[in-house]
Amino acid sequence: MENQEGQLRYVALGDSQTEGLNDGDDMAGFRGWADRLAEHMAESDDTVVYANLAVRGRKAAEVRAEQLPAAVALRPTVASVAAGVNDILRPHFDARTVAGELGTMFGALRAADCTVITMTFPRLAHPVPGRAIIAKRMTELNAEIRTAAEEFGVIVIDLEKHDVASDSRLWSWDRLHLNEKGHARLAAAAAFALGLPGATDAWDRPLAPLGRPHLVSRVRGDLYWAGMFLAPWLTRRVRRRSSGDSRTAKRPELTSVREW
Repeated sequence: MENQEGQLRYVALGDSQTEGLNDGDDMAGFRGWADRLAEHMAESDDTVVYANLAVRGRKAAEVRAEQLPAAVALRPTVASVAAGVNDILRPHFDARTVAGELGTMFGALRAADCTVITMTFPRLAHPVPGRAIIAKRMTELNAEIRTAAEEFGVIVIDLEKHDVASDSRLWSWDRLHLNEKGHARLAAAAAFALGLPGATDAWDRPLAPLGRPHLVSRVRGDLYWAGMFLAPWLTRRVRRRSSGDSRTAKRPELTSVREW
């Protein structure tokens, strides 16, 4: 995972999950699993530098077009690529096409002698409209991601096969993004998959059994989610807008993790 100069250079590509939404906020700044992974790296190597090019709302083709050239130019020794959920949520979706965009990124980064890590999508943790369709699309895309990853020698965190990844307590109020605990678990999973010093498989340990919430609590939660997330999301779709409009990468340049 090192270049000729011996420095570990980590670059993260993706959408809102990699940007770190709901692990922090817009005022204080988002942290997220990729930032946390960079911190894991710096625990054993204080020369680590890191860039996060991810922008919320981006589909796989947009990640490839906007972030891949910048990522390659940064000459990373490690890169993470995670995208596709925004494609899944659109009316027209083709798993092979989306995976083709991911494969293009895998290939370009691997050709640059970079260790690449990606992930599949976990099973849905919450009830959402169109759950059956979304779940089917996720399963289809996960199969394509595994195929593309194998072709290019990419490390896969196969979240679909880990029950803990679908524990609702690791997901935030919007049912789309991980919360602080979820981002921490995913960072630990990535550290373990990369074989970082001190990393273990403890991230996969199940949480304590959770009782079924009362009907009133479930209904209240559903109404809050519909008002705070679903309605604004649908409004953006009608207006052909994205949550990432006018957004840019939060860490576009490689910086020392120790300087944060």
